[in-house]
Amino acid sequence: MSKFKKFGKVILLAFTALFIFVLAGCGNQNSGKTVKVGINPSDEEIWKVVKKNVKSEGIDLQIKTFSDYNQPNTALNQGEVDINAYQHTDFLNSWNKAHHTDLVSIGKTVIQPMALYSKKITKLSELKNGDKIAIPNDASNEARALQLLEYNGILKLDDSKTLPSTKDIKENKLNLKFTTVDAAQTARVMDDVTASIVNGNVANDAKLNPKKAVVTEKINKNSIPWINIIVAQKKDKNNKTYKKVVKAFQTKDVEKAIKKVYGGNEIPAWNAKL
Repeated sequence: MSKFKKFGKVILLAFTALFIFVLAGCGNQNSGKTVKVGINPSDEEIWKVVKKNVKSEGIDLQIKTFSDYNQPNTALNQGEVDINAYQHTDFLNSWNKAHHTDLVSIGKTVIQPMALYSKKITKLSELKNGDKIAIPNDASNEARALQLLEYNGILKLDDSKTLPSTKDIKENKLNLKFTTVDAAQTARVMDDVTASIVNGNVANDAKLNPKKAVVTEKINKNSIPWINIIVAQKKDKNNKTYKKVVKAFQTKDVEKAIKKVYGGNEIPAWNAKL
């Protein structure tokens, strides 16, 4: 074989290999893409289902758990994770305002009804003068907890406040004393108070039975600010890969996982009629 023919054969093989490589790349544009998601530990089993769902899209979903309510947003803002999923809309709005950030929602996940739990009473009418109530200490969940009591006739708030705090209580006939703690600690302090208002995922972690809650939030149009969301940095609002993760969450098999893990403490929100 002449040198010219040998050279031509080498060139032909090289172009063939390049063509096959390009076709393979076009067939799976997400191949090798890694997405890091920050979540509550209680949601890990649910996100393992999402991880399995996105694998066929060529996405390697890496799950990182955080133990309190501020770490996931800090990690997202600093680029330690690409997205997170643990908070509702009002919490995100309050966090952005307080920390001068612009994190954004890219999709709905669940609603976690907040409820009042107690080891000392079984109904609201058993509350006595001066009883102690534990509530979350972040602005959005503090307001939500107080509004739960207001909806049930226990106190009255200043209705001019969008996110009322204990300073905005206008009427407190039972002279209830409020202890504010990190939302993740509300179930742990139940021995020290008459009752505690607990978020759904925290209640689930503490093995609290939602059927034994003294009173539970009603799920209706007023629940829209409390819908939990998947969050990204503003620059990634339309990121196609992250949108695929959202789509992989909003599926029937994830809905089954939510029911298995949470029972009545968590409700899928992407198809909820409010």
